[in-house]
Amino acid sequence: MPKIKTCRAAAKRFKKTGSGKLVRNKAYKSHILTKKSQKRKRNLRKQTVIDQTNLANMKKAMPYL
Repeated sequence: MPKIKTCRAAAKRFKKTGSGKLVRNKAYKSHILTKKSQKRKRNLRKQTVIDQTNLANMKKAMPYL
């Protein structure tokens, strides 16, 4: 069987944790930051674990991660 290609766009955006979960960066942190509060912008810096509903698609996109 041939190897499965990894979706490079997804591989650059998601990382695997030590426990095997996938983490992503939060959205809405790129522009129009003046109207957002400091607390909101600070919380957007943190990474978050991806939802279980997306996990199957992520495994297909990144089979070797």
